[in-house]
Amino acid sequence: MSTRTQSPGVGGALKRLLVGRALSTYSQEHQLLPKSLALPVFSSDTLSSVAYATEEMMLVLVLAGGAALSYRLPIALAIAALLAIVVTSYRQTVKAYPRGGGSYIVARENLGTVPGLIAAAAILTDYVLTVAVSVTAGTVAITSAAPSLEDQRVLIASLLVTLVTAANLRGVKEAGALFAVPTYGFVAIVGGTILTGLFQCLSECHVADTANLPIAPVTAVTLFLLLRAFSSGASALTGVEAVADGVQAFRRPQAKNAAATLAIMGALATVLFLGITVLSELLHVRITEEMAKSRSVLSLIGDAIFGRGFWFFVLQVFTAGILVLAANTAFQDFPRLSSILARDQFVPSQFRNRGDRLVFSNGVIVLAALAIILIWHYDAQLTRLIQLYVIGVFTAFTLSQGGMVRRWFRVKGAGWRWRATLNGVGASVTGIVLVVATITKFLLGAYVVVIAIPIIVTLFLSINRHYRRIGRLLAAGRLTGDVTATNSFVLLVGDFGPATIDAISYLFTIHCRGLVALWVGPEDRFEEARETWRRLAPRYPELELLSRGEEHPVRAVRRFLKDRRFGTDFVTIVIPEVVSSGSLLQLVRQRTTFLLKTSLLFQPGVVVTNVPLVPGEPHAPAGARPVERPRSEVIVPISTVHDATVRAVIYAKSLQPSSVEAIHMATDPEEIPKVVEGWHDRKMDVPLVLVEAPFRDLGPPLLEEIRSRTSRGDTVVTIVLPELVPDHWWQNLLHNQSALFFKRILLFEPDVVVTSVPFHLAAPETLHGAENPQATSGPRAPSTPEVR
Repeated sequence: MSTRTQSPGVGGALKRLLVGRALSTYSQEHQLLPKSLALPVFSSDTLSSVAYATEEMMLVLVLAGGAALSYRLPIALAIAALLAIVVTSYRQTVKAYPRGGGSYIVARENLGTVPGLIAAAAILTDYVLTVAVSVTAGTVAITSAAPSLEDQRVLIASLLVTLVTAANLRGVKEAGALFAVPTYGFVAIVGGTILTGLFQCLSECHVADTANLPIAPVTAVTLFLLLRAFSSGASALTGVEAVADGVQAFRRPQAKNAAATLAIMGALATVLFLGITVLSELLHVRITEEMAKSRSVLSLIGDAIFGRGFWFFVLQVFTAGILVLAANTAFQDFPRLSSILARDQFVPSQFRNRGDRLVFSNGVIVLAALAIILIWHYDAQLTRLIQLYVIGVFTAFTLSQGGMVRRWFRVKGAGWRWRATLNGVGASVTGIVLVVATITKFLLGAYVVVIAIPIIVTLFLSINRHYRRIGRLLAAGRLTGDVTATNSFVLLVGDFGPATIDAISYLFTIHCRGLVALWVGPEDRFEEARETWRRLAPRYPELELLSRGEEHPVRAVRRFLKDRRFGTDFVTIVIPEVVSSGSLLQLVRQRTTFLLKTSLLFQPGVVVTNVPLVPGEPHAPAGARPVERPRSEVIVPISTVHDATVRAVIYAKSLQPSSVEAIHMATDPEEIPKVVEGWHDRKMDVPLVLVEAPFRDLGPPLLEEIRSRTSRGDTVVTIVLPELVPDHWWQNLLHNQSALFFKRILLFEPDVVVTSVPFHLAAPETLHGAENPQATSGPRAPSTPEVR
C-alpha cells in the first residue's frame, strides 16, 4: 500500500508575507505552548485589568467623599480572596475537563444545555468586549500623548485590532512570542514601581499631587455603595477563565501545565492589584471621574514615585501596551470556544476549520469584525464601552462555579465537601457581583449585553435544531450504494460553436443514451440548426425547439422540465459554457448561464452538468465533428458518508465510465475510521480512495488526482459533487460550501466536466427507479479503502 502526501500549495505572496507558510496538521504538536509563552498569551487580559481595577473601585468610593477611600484596602482584600477562589475553581476545572471549554463545558455537563449555552454566550460576548475595550483604552493612551490624533481614534483603534488579528493569524506560538516582551515588561515595571514605592515609604512616602484634591460627597456610605465598589474592582478577575477555555493549546501534560499557569497568573494578578491599591493609600492618591479621562491611578502613582522621568514614561508605555495586548487573550479563546461550540453543532461548522497556521482563522476574523463594529458604533469612547463590560464574564463565573458544586455532589471523591463549599462561596459572591453590576450599569449601557445573551442562546438552539434535522435526514438510510439508477440527458444548444461541440463530444464519450437536445438560440434559425444537428450528432434524436428559450432561458427550461415526463431517476441538464478567462468575472460575463445553473439546482431529480471550454484548451475548428474520447473517468469527492453522497455515487455509476472512484481528502485523521465504517455500512460498490491533505486545502489534492488522469491526453474526467440544497438561502451560511469551492477551481481546469447532484433537504430524493442490486453490472469495490 503506497502513501502519497500532498505538499502545501503556494499561496499569494501577500498572504505568505502576512500569515506565513502553511503548517501541516501533523505539526500541530509543535505549536503547543510552553508555560513561558502560555502565560503572556492567556494572562494579558487579567494582568491588564490590574492597571485599572483599583481605579474603578476608587471612582465608586469617591461618590461618598474622600473619606470613603479608607474602604479601598478592605475591599481589595475581599477581591483578592475572590480571585483566589475563582483561580482555585478553574484549576479544578482544567483538571476535570482537560479538553477545554471552560465555563461552557462545566455548566452544560452539570447544569444542563441551556445554562451551558448562557455561559458560552456570556463569555463570547465578553471576549468581543475585551477586544473593543482594551484596544480603545490603548487608543486613549495614544491620543493622550498625541492630542492631535483624537479625531482619528476610531481609525487608530481599528488599525490596532487589525494588527493584533494579523499577529494571531500567524499562529498561537508566534503570537505568544510576539506578545511575551510587552506582558513580562508590564509585570516587571509595575512590580518595580511597587517595590520602589514601598522602599521609599520606609523613610517617607512621596505623596501624590492629588492628595489634597477636594472631593465633595454626593451620597452616603451604604452597603450598596460598598458592593458597587466591590463589583467595579472585581474587574481584576476578567480573563481568569481564558486558561480553562484554552487547555488544548498547552504542551503536554496539558491539564497540569494549564493549572500551573493559572496559579502563576493568579499570584501575579493578586500581588500587582494589592500592591497598586496599597500604594494608592500610602501615597494618598485621589481621583475623580473628570480626572480619570486624562490621568489614571497607576500614572499618578508612577508620577509620585519616579517624577516625570525615564521610568515614568516606561511605565506608561508598558501600560498602554498591555491594555492593547489584553485583546490577545480574547483572540486565543474566542476562536477556540467557537470551535468547541461548532463541534457540538451550536454555531456554524466553519468555526471548526483551521487556517494555514493551524489557528481557527474564521473565529479570529469574526472576532475582529465584531470588535471593529463595536468600536465604530460607540465611536471608540471608552466610557461608553466600559459599561458593557464585566456582565458577561461574571455570568460565566457564576454558572461555572455552580456547575462545579453540582459536579462535586455528583462524583464526590476525596475532599469533595470542602471543594464544593469553596465553589459554593465563589458562586454566591460572583453572583452578587453580577447582580450589582447589572443594576448599576443597566441604564448606562449594560442592557445591551443583558438583551444580547438570550438572543444569542436562541440563535445557538436554532442552529442546533437545523443541524440535528439535517443529520436525521442524511442518516435516514434511504439509499445504499449497491444499486444502479436510470438517467436521461437534456443538452441545451444555443449555437454550434466550440463549446457545444465539446459538450456533444462529452456525451459521445460517456455513451449517453436517452438524449433530448433543445435549441435555445434564435427561433428563426431553428431549421438551420436542426440540419446542423443531424450532421453533427446523427446517433441522437432530432433537435427540439424550446419555446422562448433565447428570451427567457431559465423560465423556459423549468417549464420544459415540468411538462416533460422522463420516467428516470435522474435528469441531467448539460450546459456548454465558454470560459473566457480564469477570473471570477466569468460569473458576471455569463450571468444567464450562472442563473440557469443555480435555478436548476432547486429542481427535484435534476442534475446539472457544466461542460466548460477553458482558455488554452484545444478545440475543434468551425464545422468539425465531435470526437469521442477513449476514456471517461469519474471522481466523487466526499467528506462523509450519508444519503447525499450515496446518491451522488449512484449517479456517477449511471454514467457508465471507464472507472469511478470516491475520494476522501483526509484533513483530520480522526475522521477516517468513521468514513470507512460508513462506506461499508452503505454497501458502496465503488473504490474509496483516501488522499492525505495535511495542509487542509482541498484544492491541490483534488487537482493532482485529476491531472494524473487528464495528463494522458485521452481522458475526460467528470467530477460529481454531492450538493446539499437547504430549505432557505440563509441556511447556506451554516455549511462549508465545499461544492461551490470545487466548482470555482474546476471551472478553469481543462478536460474536466463538473456535475452537481443536489440533495434537497426540504424533500429528500429517493431512487424509485433503481434497479435490483443483483442485476447491476457496475464495478465492484475492494473491501479495503486505498490510501494515496
